[in-house]
Amino acid sequence: MAAQLAGKLALVTGAGSGIGRATSKLLSRDGAIIVAVDRNIQAATETVAALSQNPDSTTGDTNVAYEMDVSSGDSIDGVLKQVLERYKRPPTVVVNSAGITRDNFLLKMPESDFEAVINVNLKGTWLMLQRFGRAMIDHGVAGSMVNVSSIVARTGNMGQSNYSPSKAGVEAMTKVVAREFGRYNIRVNAIVPGFIQTPMTGTVPQKVKDMIIMQCALRRFGYPEEVAEVIAFLASDKSSYVNGTSIEVTGG
Repeated sequence: MAAQLAGKLALVTGAGSGIGRATSKLLSRDGAIIVAVDRNIQAATETVAALSQNPDSTTGDTNVAYEMDVSSGDSIDGVLKQVLERYKRPPTVVVNSAGITRDNFLLKMPESDFEAVINVNLKGTWLMLQRFGRAMIDHGVAGSMVNVSSIVARTGNMGQSNYSPSKAGVEAMTKVVAREFGRYNIRVNAIVPGFIQTPMTGTVPQKVKDMIIMQCALRRFGYPEEVAEVIAFLASDKSSYVNGTSIEVTGG
């Protein structure tokens, strides 16, 4: 059986850790060539080193890591230029997994922490959809773009008056862009993870983790690979009529 992403070029932001790293591995497993981008180039390079370095049999393409700040249009444009020079085509799978937290109670939160989270999580996703969506359209290629939201976009979470709305915005944006890109046969969907074992949740106090686990039907945190499997499905043609929607991966 042919790998379901064989020959596809897939770019993953936030590829240096957590859901982004797990997604890079699973898309590679399914046959895609991976462009791993992260603000931390060392982490992105380590992700690429962990992938099976099987060059594409028809093009000879191999995986690569680039440094990128998704909150900067210039940084994204620079990486897009390098990708087009290296592969002679844009990625047809784009996973917007880069995200940050700067948690604090609203009354104590510095304005700079609000802006930083909105700039990376919301504006960064917007910039990626715009720049890479335009490249796909210009090259006349169909594709799949997957945005990573969060369950706290729907439930709210104390201390996250910046993060919750940034992720709610990602969900709303997904619906809009799916309508705009549909005519070009570019699908745009969102994943809504619950509490997943990643470096981002590693700082959560144990008593808070215990409380979260008690509210989850499966009574545990999720694993990055469990989110990545759903992203891999959305990246593939198996989800060819799934568009403009959000899929919860929360354990219930």
